[in-house]
Amino acid sequence: MVPDAEFASYYGRPILKRPRWKALDIAGYLALGGLAGASSLLAAGAHATARPALARTAKLGAAGAVSLSLAALVHDLGRPSRFLNMLRVVKPTSPMSLGSWLLAGYAPLTMAAAATDVTGRHRALGAAATASAAALGPAVATYTAVLIADTAVPTWHGGHRELPFVFAGSGASAAGGLALAAAPVGQTGPARRMAVLGAALELGAFHLMRRRLGLAAEPYGRGRPRALLRASAVLTAGGAALAASTGRRGRAPAALAGTALVAGSAALRLAVFHAGVASAEDPKYTVVPQRERLAARARDGGGDGDGGS
Repeated sequence: MVPDAEFASYYGRPILKRPRWKALDIAGYLALGGLAGASSLLAAGAHATARPALARTAKLGAAGAVSLSLAALVHDLGRPSRFLNMLRVVKPTSPMSLGSWLLAGYAPLTMAAAATDVTGRHRALGAAATASAAALGPAVATYTAVLIADTAVPTWHGGHRELPFVFAGSGASAAGGLALAAAPVGQTGPARRMAVLGAALELGAFHLMRRRLGLAAEPYGRGRPRALLRASAVLTAGGAALAASTGRRGRAPAALAGTALVAGSAALRLAVFHAGVASAEDPKYTVVPQRERLAARARDGGGDGDGGS
């Protein structure tokens, strides 16, 4: 009997190149983009329902978050010109190209919305900018999930169906949390609802993603990603529960709930980043699923893996 072959790669080296992105830069870019996009939606809702303090908080949050997100991206790229070079062409099949143009159009809208609100001038322009930023908000909050899922990194690519929903929920919980922490309690009703619904979507979609990932979900249960995920789950679930139960009872509980939600969202993005890096470094997460897919294709096609319809 020939023993089962054990998995190995050439000289035990990774098959994929390890992502060279800086952890804090790119995880911050992922987290801040989600916070900005969801904050624009919250700002438009608050503006439309005559909650001026909540609208101002969300507008400033969106403008500040997208500015820091762009700064983190440029810092990782090394030079601002590298970001500008991505705007030389439009490539519809490239998430990076479309995302660069999306940010280039979205960021000025958030700046205009925040500036007109603070100064009290050009209110019609501010209202138009607020509505336009809100229209782009969902794409800004989720396109980074498409961006990393479009890579060959097993843990990121394997979650391409659920990851946009995870990031959408995470961005919503963070935006709601920021508003809870900074806006007057009497106007934070929409922020509480956004935070609770966002936390539920984030936790539910992430649970489903881990179940569907199979072997590629292993990095989430080890080392740094495991610790970050535990912290994220506690902070997000606890912040959402506190936000739902406190209502208008006081400033301190709202601020505590909001801080927990923002921290939980950031911890999730860090966990996703580090899990992806770990899956790229270990060749089994690339080769074993490939072999399983080939075997399944051979069974379905009734051939040896090369045939089939």
